[in-house]
Amino acid sequence: MFHPNIYMDGNICIDILQKHWSPIYDISAILTSIQSLLSDPNPNSPANQEAALLFVENRIEYNRRIKNCVKESFNFIEQKAEEDAEKS
Repeated sequence: MFHPNIYMDGNICIDILQKHWSPIYDISAILTSIQSLLSDPNPNSPANQEAALLFVENRIEYNRRIKNCVKESFNFIEQKAEEDAEKS
């Protein structure tokens, strides 16, 4: 995923999952925080420097990269489904 606050290995850079973790957070609070971060990236605390830089300096290119990542994901899923269908 190409996002300023998501590491290349898929880990999410979000305070309540790291230094501000507390057992008082329920799953709803965690998912709400993740959803908020996905829709409103924080380029000041980047996990992915390239994505953060594009988000700040070139939003058109940032959006193009996001769209390409989504297309690649769909292509992978379709290819996997076709391979699974051939095995059946």
